[in-house]
Amino acid sequence: MADVPAPAENRDTLNGFLFALSAYLLWGFLPFYMKAIAHISPAEVIAHRILWSVPIAGLLLIILKRTDDLKKAIRNPRMLGMAAVTAILISINWGIYVWAIGAGRALDTALGYFINPLFSIFLGAVLLKEKLKPAQLAALGLVIIAVLILTVSGGGLPIVALGLTFSWGFYAFFRKTLPIGPNQGFLLEVLLLSPIALGYLVYLNFQGQGHFLTGNGTDTALLIGCGVVTAVPLILYANGAKLLRLSTIGIMQYIPPSMIFIIAVFVFNEPFDTARAIAFPLIWVALVIYTLPMLRRR
Repeated sequence: MADVPAPAENRDTLNGFLFALSAYLLWGFLPFYMKAIAHISPAEVIAHRILWSVPIAGLLLIILKRTDDLKKAIRNPRMLGMAAVTAILISINWGIYVWAIGAGRALDTALGYFINPLFSIFLGAVLLKEKLKPAQLAALGLVIIAVLILTVSGGGLPIVALGLTFSWGFYAFFRKTLPIGPNQGFLLEVLLLSPIALGYLVYLNFQGQGHFLTGNGTDTALLIGCGVVTAVPLILYANGAKLLRLSTIGIMQYIPPSMIFIIAVFVFNEPFDTARAIAFPLIWVALVIYTLPMLRRR
């Protein structure tokens, strides 16, 4: 997922809806893909997500004839520094997500992405001094109660959910300050991460621990496909969000965690204990409280 500016005409379009819906459905089904490569270390998976995203994002910029924007960004030290921050945050988010799916913690990832929009409200209040409305305060209060319930029940903070929430929330916040288009920004991020990813994969190869081109054609194909499942939804989302109202995007963002929740419980058979049975409804009520004002404004 990536942050983009509001559409210039602030209206919904069919193309925008189809772009965004396609992205959200791909993100919703992503756990199946990550489960198929759960036997591969998360670090190796992330390295391949980075490297194979580069040609896809690069080809798109060539087709759109927007490579000049990227060249200017590469020559701008300040922009490179800002992009490095967002690149680190998105790689952390990917790492937590990949590990959690493989470790049977898909429910925790759903929780993290349900909490995320409410955490964005919190960041706006703390970092941008935005005044919170009573409904927003109530929603945040319910989230805090839900997290406390999970903390007490589990004997510690729900690290996976909070890790995804914090890493994506800060990524989205800093991404908004990056003065470059969404497609160019994504390519800049993966380009900055590529040397590290490539170096790590070379190291794995010398250690004989890599899964790429080791005789298992399925693993090799799935690792190459990591670039597709990473870049394509981000690109679809970024272009779709430009053609939709922010309120529409705000409502549609619940599609992936809802799908992940259903997959985790009914397909992966992850345990849905009493604490989660209390915490998740509290989060859903908070999201309803958060979403209703957007619907009223429509």
